[in-house]
Amino acid sequence: MIRDHFRILVVNLSSGKGQIVHLDGRNTEVGGSGLAALLFQKYGLPEQSWDDPAQPVIFAIGPLTGYFPLMSKTVCSFKSPYHNQYTESHAGGRSALSLCFSNLDALVVVGKSERLCCLSVSSRSLDIKDIDFMRGMDVDETGKLLRGMSKGSGHRTILRIGPAGENGAAMSCINVDTYRHFGRLGGGAALGAKNLKGIIIHGDAIFTMPDNKQYNKLFAEVYKQVTATDMMKKYHNLGTPANLQGLNDIKSLPWRNLQATSDPAIDQINGERFATDTLLRNSACSGCPVGCIHVAYIREMFTENHRYTFKQVAYDYEMIFSLGTMLGVTDTTSVLNILDEMEKAGLDAMSGGVALAWATEATEKGLISAKETVVTLTFGDSDSYQQATEMLGGCSNDFYRLLGQGSLKAAEEYGGKDFACVLGQEMAGYATGEVFFAAQSLGFRHSHLDSGGYSYDQKHSDQDIGGVTDFLINDEAGRAFMTSMVSCLFARGVYTNELLGDCLSSVGYPELATNIDPLGKHIQKLRWQTRVASGFSPDAITIPKRFFKIKTWKGAIDPVYLNNLKKAYGEAIMTLAGNNHD
Repeated sequence: MIRDHFRILVVNLSSGKGQIVHLDGRNTEVGGSGLAALLFQKYGLPEQSWDDPAQPVIFAIGPLTGYFPLMSKTVCSFKSPYHNQYTESHAGGRSALSLCFSNLDALVVVGKSERLCCLSVSSRSLDIKDIDFMRGMDVDETGKLLRGMSKGSGHRTILRIGPAGENGAAMSCINVDTYRHFGRLGGGAALGAKNLKGIIIHGDAIFTMPDNKQYNKLFAEVYKQVTATDMMKKYHNLGTPANLQGLNDIKSLPWRNLQATSDPAIDQINGERFATDTLLRNSACSGCPVGCIHVAYIREMFTENHRYTFKQVAYDYEMIFSLGTMLGVTDTTSVLNILDEMEKAGLDAMSGGVALAWATEATEKGLISAKETVVTLTFGDSDSYQQATEMLGGCSNDFYRLLGQGSLKAAEEYGGKDFACVLGQEMAGYATGEVFFAAQSLGFRHSHLDSGGYSYDQKHSDQDIGGVTDFLINDEAGRAFMTSMVSCLFARGVYTNELLGDCLSSVGYPELATNIDPLGKHIQKLRWQTRVASGFSPDAITIPKRFFKIKTWKGAIDPVYLNNLKKAYGEAIMTLAGNNHD
């Protein structure tokens, strides 16, 4: 349904009540990232702690959700337990279409339930169920029970957290429909602080499609681009794991806590090996015909009765990096077994793996021992990593409770800050050089997808600080508009501004269609203003020494260039947000 206002459901868990709010801003904040920032400015408490019961957790979609392929993501925004600042996380699955078919542009959750609960919403109902008996259950168990409690159609989405979220771990995630996640910066803890174990969105309304020839023709053209050409084929075939071999070849793949950037053992866990040895099937988010989700199978035998059990785990590049190369684990099944434990605990596998890599090197250097880790951590020892993952999610002792708040938090207590691989949060798997290190350390979500810094490193060898800073700022603005649609960023090569304009016009948003560039810059500024108001300062973020000591195919990292680039990028961000920065 085309409308010039946003339709928001605001649920207060303290009172057990909800209300529909109509909010202006469609032609300025657009949806997704822009709408989430607008809602946080309305409902958020920037100066209060992340776990204040009144802090909102926001789920927002965009104006093209449901209308075109790959407009399949939801933006989740909250105040992060990682740095106590405003942030976003993005996920797909069925979440976006479920909100769309519930006749909602966003769901805002405030307050705190007295007991562990599940929120169930549809286009016609709201219910808060007491599920305190699920306390401590892992993500798999929780999903099975919630599915049994809520029979629904294919438009139903189930979001849930595991023990990590209940325990307030800053690297806890929100699982979405089993194979997708709001992964980074602690969304699981944001729900856990509200005693909210799960959210079910039923998506039971009728979604009316545009009745015009322009839309029908345009949809067919877009669908053809994403299915019948090579533009998106790489994501379906090997998917993002295809990057493993290439990055290893150019000495840009982190190994063993970034003590190396290349290793011959890559042929044991590259994309081809995972596809050949483990791939069961491809899956896709609702509204996406590409099928980039690669689901592997694990077969295990129980020795006591010689029976087999089968598990299915979705993998991608980031998981193989963080739980494979970063931990020195070079067996596909072993990587998947660690990943399965991460999934059950409700941990972001990227942060969890990088944190365990730091703990392993800290063990090697004698800073910690089995007294803290319970099991002795050794690079390549997958069995110990599986046990450590369960303890990390359960915050089973003081060490794992602290490590769950981030590698640098643990390093402040035990030492080892120099080799903590943290760029704002635990690093993504791209040791490509100075541009990426500066970009992730100060990026809005501390994500490799905030900008194309990792790609810039691979295409440029010059040290043009002004040019790089302009690139990062301008590239982020374009992505901010895409994440307000809300599009999968894999589709950014398909959805040019011209095509986005045509799509928006065809479904009744001509004003959005003709203002894409200025709106992207407006949303980028709005997000940074919201983040700065909650405490962001580029000077408070340091790049650990490990990142200055590596070598890529271009040679050793230049520390002067990296420091100067980070400083210039930080100043540009603060200028963008309208803040003086000395």
